[in-house]
Amino acid sequence: MFTTSSIIDNLNQSEGLEYKKLCSSLKVTKKSDKEKLNIALSALEKLEIINKNENNAYTYTSDSNHIFAKIRCSSKGYCFAVRDRNEEDIYIRENLLNYAWNGDKVLVRIIKDGYRRRSPEGVVDCILERSNQILLSKVETISDHVYAIPIDDRILSKIKLPKEDKKYLYKTENKNIVKVQIDRFPIGQDEGLGHVIQELQLNKNEELDTDFVLSKSNIVKLFNENEIGSKKIEKRERIDLSDKNSYLFKSWNSDNSPMLPMIQVEEGKDGETKLWIHTNNLAEIVELNSKKSLAVFFDSFESLPLLNNWQNYINKVIRNTSQFNLGKKNEAISLCLHLNSVNEITDWSFHLTLVKCTLVVGSDHTEALQSRKSKTRITSRFLKPIKDHIANLDKILEISTSFRQRHIFEGKAEIPAPLNKIDSLNEFFIHNPAEYSKGYFETLKKEDCQTYLSPILLEANLIWFKHSSHYGLKSAGYLSKGIDYINANEIIKYSEFIDNDIELNEDGNLSFSQLIKLCGDDNKKRILHKLLINEFKDNEVTLFTEKIDNEDPEKLFISPWTMPGYDFTNLMNQYCIFNMIINGKKSKKININEINIVESNSLNLVNWDIFNSSVSKNIDLLFNKFVIDKINDYKDKVNQYKSNMISIKKVRIADKLIGNIYSGFILSVQSYGFFVEISELNVEGLVHVSTLNNDWYEYRSRQNILIGRKSKKSYKVGDEIEVKIMKVDILKYQIDLELNKEAL
Repeated sequence: MFTTSSIIDNLNQSEGLEYKKLCSSLKVTKKSDKEKLNIALSALEKLEIINKNENNAYTYTSDSNHIFAKIRCSSKGYCFAVRDRNEEDIYIRENLLNYAWNGDKVLVRIIKDGYRRRSPEGVVDCILERSNQILLSKVETISDHVYAIPIDDRILSKIKLPKEDKKYLYKTENKNIVKVQIDRFPIGQDEGLGHVIQELQLNKNEELDTDFVLSKSNIVKLFNENEIGSKKIEKRERIDLSDKNSYLFKSWNSDNSPMLPMIQVEEGKDGETKLWIHTNNLAEIVELNSKKSLAVFFDSFESLPLLNNWQNYINKVIRNTSQFNLGKKNEAISLCLHLNSVNEITDWSFHLTLVKCTLVVGSDHTEALQSRKSKTRITSRFLKPIKDHIANLDKILEISTSFRQRHIFEGKAEIPAPLNKIDSLNEFFIHNPAEYSKGYFETLKKEDCQTYLSPILLEANLIWFKHSSHYGLKSAGYLSKGIDYINANEIIKYSEFIDNDIELNEDGNLSFSQLIKLCGDDNKKRILHKLLINEFKDNEVTLFTEKIDNEDPEKLFISPWTMPGYDFTNLMNQYCIFNMIINGKKSKKININEINIVESNSLNLVNWDIFNSSVSKNIDLLFNKFVIDKINDYKDKVNQYKSNMISIKKVRIADKLIGNIYSGFILSVQSYGFFVEISELNVEGLVHVSTLNNDWYEYRSRQNILIGRKSKKSYKVGDEIEVKIMKVDILKYQIDLELNKEAL
């Protein structure tokens, strides 16, 4: 089904489309759909967002007064239209939302300019794309009519249901939430209409948690795998490396976890080393040459962990073809790095290869390798069976550690992963070497072998940015600018954590690494890590279309391609690499000698477009703002889902322990109370200020504390206190705590 957003996108990418061509592009064939399209086109013309030229072709009005934005609402009813990062948000009054909901993409018109500290104000003229097609709701009756009341209090509408849905009336003891299919969104004076498609009785029923959290995050649960178009691998010249030892580092436990690349190492003379990264060959298999093949991915751009297994965005047939398995020969797309004696990269080249997995390296192996006291003695039962591979594995771990140390030396932050005490969430907490949305690195951890993949894959992804940028090729990735310094005033708020004397630099700042070292207590250090993580903003996927200077050590331009089985961003970049290898122009017509464009020493020799117009057209289908926006929208949903899945499982634990008293640390302080981590359970809950009934407590934001007016009793970050679990709210993932009365 088309959206207003897809209409504008199709018109924006052309000089004009006639009605029939627009219908074809949007795949509109039914009479009812054409009627809806005609209404949409008429409305967009009246708003002067599109127009008809002299040839009766529709065109997008690029100089329109309308601004593309996304609606963000708070539970208190404040709504803003959020624009690009560097532009100010626009305040939208509720009566000017025109029934736009939280998360909807809209066109906004500014009606009042901002001044001083006040945001500009605007009105929603057009809803481009709805973020909610399914609404999680409570069923209630109002004036003898049946309504769905969204459990998300940021959605400011109710949906009228048919009378037969009255059987789903909400009962507190059952916590029976329903999924409502929207049949008509509210418009003008007409109420929204819908019908119940499923009931979820959540009370004491953990089996429904995944379905509930996916629905709340607006992620489609793929009961049937994506019908992704595939093609046979053509016979091409490849480097046969199947007789060489290639190692697959794997910590994920699920059989259907995302596919991982393999690492191969060849030590040469004078301490020089060849390091190969072999990636799963999806770009050669997946059909990506049309809008139709691309549209299949719009419901799922990324693989995500469920409970004890995964939901993959790539179907099983393609995974079975391209997955590296022990002893199986595979076609691969590979990068060869040349390293000197101190593990610095001197050269690189991309290749089509034939490889075979020699050994699956598990976390038991890396723990045994990194824990042994002597490299000459092999006593571990995990190492004896693989003694012939130990030298290679030691070299790979050495290279990985060396790469990471170099990045830390350049000022990047490294923070340990959070602890997990819930077995069903293990896949959520095992390190994901394809994760670049965070602004920091997770610590190398011998108990998790996949952490050692990350520095190697990072270098491979940095190299593709350098390579593609020099050739003027498009790539998709992350601009990661780490935060190496925290203002001293912020540290003072967390001074309870610091055990030693603080020495600031001449600017009054303290580095991340220094700050963490100053915290001696393990529990407090873990909480400090959580607080520091909040200083980082999530990185969005960005479209790189021109050469960018990547010599600034403060910035990392990362174009991931090494794990195409994990997400679509990796697949896009690998597709570009594959086309460079097989379709890239190796010389100008007037040149006699060809240049090997897959090698790093070619970068300064090429001054021509390496793709012809046909290949460029296929590449442009993937590398455009419309696709990148779709990817970022989906990543936001996945990040929300992961966070909420962890939260609901913690709430389930607390639900079984209501009334129990535990020791904990204050994580953060707000005007309405403070959040406490119960270290023993690794769960967090809120002590509301209204429960502190022995005094009137005032919030002092500068010191980040709550302080009693009479008693002068204070509560600040890092305080150790005793709390009782009072109640939980499954629907809001919330745990309510009270101070142990003896502590008041």
